[in-house]
Amino acid sequence: RFLPKLKALCDSLTSEQQRPSSEFQKMVRDELYITVPNLFRCPISMDVMRSPVSLSTGVTYERTSIQHWLESGHDTCPATMQILQSKDFVPNLTLRRLINLWAQSHGPASPASPPSLSSQQLTSLVQYLETENEKFNQSLLHSLSKMVDFAKAGDENRKFLANFNGFVPAIVGVLNREGVEIEVLESVIRVLDLILPQNGVKEQLRQLLTKSNRNCFSSIRLLLQKGSLSSKIESARVLDSIALEAESKRLIAEKEGLLSVLNDLLSSETDQNLHGVVFSCLASVSVTRTVKAELVRFGLVRVITTTLLNPDTTIWLAEKCLKLLSTIATCAEGRSAISEEEKCAAAVAERLMKVSRSATEDGLAVLWSVCCMLGDKRARESVMRSNGAAKVLLVMQSGYGEGNFVRRMCGDLIKVLSVGLGLGLSYDTKTLHIMPC
Repeated sequence: RFLPKLKALCDSLTSEQQRPSSEFQKMVRDELYITVPNLFRCPISMDVMRSPVSLSTGVTYERTSIQHWLESGHDTCPATMQILQSKDFVPNLTLRRLINLWAQSHGPASPASPPSLSSQQLTSLVQYLETENEKFNQSLLHSLSKMVDFAKAGDENRKFLANFNGFVPAIVGVLNREGVEIEVLESVIRVLDLILPQNGVKEQLRQLLTKSNRNCFSSIRLLLQKGSLSSKIESARVLDSIALEAESKRLIAEKEGLLSVLNDLLSSETDQNLHGVVFSCLASVSVTRTVKAELVRFGLVRVITTTLLNPDTTIWLAEKCLKLLSTIATCAEGRSAISEEEKCAAAVAERLMKVSRSATEDGLAVLWSVCCMLGDKRARESVMRSNGAAKVLLVMQSGYGEGNFVRRMCGDLIKVLSVGLGLGLSYDTKTLHIMPC
């Protein structure tokens, strides 16, 4: 059935030689259909994979497709619908080589072809970024927009940018300037967000931001306050990514009022993706009692409770809530706030076994903190009314946790929840792995 189309294609070769190459290639693809092996197609997008990665289930997907699936709150393998024990994925290099070989032998350009941006072009841009220029904003915005499109095109392009000598310092240098227009800052933060997953970028970015004159954090704060929704998400994600050790976490928590700005986003914006990255960032930087107590004063426990009670909250967002709440619960102010928030303990108990294993353990830590360590009667009553004892028992029987830590928490909770209400608020426990501050 391909013969008529193939004959027409051959007859038109001579007349089509004057067409631009891109138009001619499009005509070839439209006129001659090539059977693509199903193994080479992403199960989500059904396109030939450019950067195939495999989940723990063994199923391989295009990197960008599976990232979007997981970041949308799913915790299952799209093809098998199995619950993922881990959301990590690894590059399928063997399949990638097979796809490249197949593409080379079937005419269309390889999906892993070299980047179209040359080293010479990128060198010129890096040099320009490092110079002072009164027309810096106007001339740079166009170049950065093209670079964003280039980085979005594929993982190979992002790797090319991340590994290019001097690129990351030059792009961070734009954040460190004064008077840069917000549109330029948005393009810079978008490029940084796109190359974050590449090897070594997070550590390099952390060193550059923490050793700068701190104007970088002012630029990020401006984006969080006045940038577009996508820029706010990207800015919070960049902050979260550099919170790798004590110094960077302290800087984020103490400089430029970033904690307050991040908290304000939870009330001024309703987007769940933004809330999720903000919760994640706050959990990453909450390493001292002072920071945790400040988050409590912001009213964060009530915000988390409302989010957990919302039936439209995605699993991914609920997991971020539980992680942050378990961090807050390690300080006395946090435990008191959780106890005083009437529906908080019940909301946590309701999420047990409905989220990932690690998030369920975070929820148990919260319940243990208020029901056992604090010995709060109201919290125990709230958990009991939500059938919390049965859920804790189910977690215990499911073999959650490494070692005996989670099992001990479950045992402590079962005991205090089984005691008749009103028989005392204290409980003697040997579960010491959660250290209060």
